[in-house]
Amino acid sequence: MAKGHRTQIKRERNQNNDNRPTAKVTFVRVSTTKAKIVLDQIKGKDVQTALAILAYTPRYAADIIEKVLKSAIANAEHNNGMDVSKLFVEEAYATQGPTLKRIRPRAQGRAYSIHKQTSHITVVVNER
Repeated sequence: MAKGHRTQIKRERNQNNDNRPTAKVTFVRVSTTKAKIVLDQIKGKDVQTALAILAYTPRYAADIIEKVLKSAIANAEHNNGMDVSKLFVEEAYATQGPTLKRIRPRAQGRAYSIHKQTSHITVVVNER
């Protein structure tokens, strides 16, 4: 059973808001495994180093993650008034989005299914 009245439960849940600056992109046409390879390279790094790594990473996901990181930096500067020189990538993760299902016709009336993966990429920055 729940503890307390539902308004009390909602009030307690809403007090635990996370006000770290984040940026999120959804329904990106890249699989989560390919995005995680790039995200693991920038976790824990300061934002200038992370942007430099992403600029020279020859993967498709690096361009998308670079845009998300720049958005998170802008959110930190504009919404939270944080100093850009002190920012670092605290969290960076990709979760699985919906799969686009396509069909490839084959010989003798058969069909192969093609699954096009999508993902949701989130980057959280914070000050040191």
